[in-house]
Amino acid sequence: MTKLSLTKSGLQKQRNELKLYKKLLPSLDLKRMQLSAELNKARVRLAEVENATRGMSESFAAQLPMLADEEMKLSGLVRITHITMTQENVVGVKLPKLERIDFEVFPYSRLAKPHWVDNLVDKLQEAARLRVETQVAERRVRDLELAVRRITQRVNLFDKILIPTAKKNIQRIQIFLGDGERSAVVRSKIAKSVNQRKRQEFNQEGAEA
Repeated sequence: MTKLSLTKSGLQKQRNELKLYKKLLPSLDLKRMQLSAELNKARVRLAEVENATRGMSESFAAQLPMLADEEMKLSGLVRITHITMTQENVVGVKLPKLERIDFEVFPYSRLAKPHWVDNLVDKLQEAARLRVETQVAERRVRDLELAVRRITQRVNLFDKILIPTAKKNIQRIQIFLGDGERSAVVRSKIAKSVNQRKRQEFNQEGAEA
């Protein structure tokens, strides 16, 4: 920890630091609010995807009850072959963004399979897409939560520690310098009084001689 310099140059240094902290704090707080807003949007998006996933599960049961037939050999109809991801810069935070999902549909005979298999293929692709979207949405929420936590710590550092400390240091230096100036004035007056007394005594001795 750097020792506080109780000098005029130390006072100026503390004033400059206080000015800088006050200048930076509003921009940091603005970024905190912007990131908090983005976090709220990311949470809403995650909730939407999760709701869509639940709705998809319910529609499977309602529209394709025949899937419960264990004799149906439908596994492996659809698989993901490639996922294209990019990065999105949101208020200085790099977030994952889903661009595209490529699927491979296993060839099947429309004559050998039930008529509803086409609908099943579409729903399987949609379900897979929602699973990937959920993972991406969860990652965006986690990254934004971390960013908000970090910027909040910085805001608190400036607002609750750096600025109050600089103000306290300025006050401490001012008191020290003020005491020093008052002591100097007192010493000057004492020295002046002593000199006057000595001159008076000298003059008095000269007159008696």
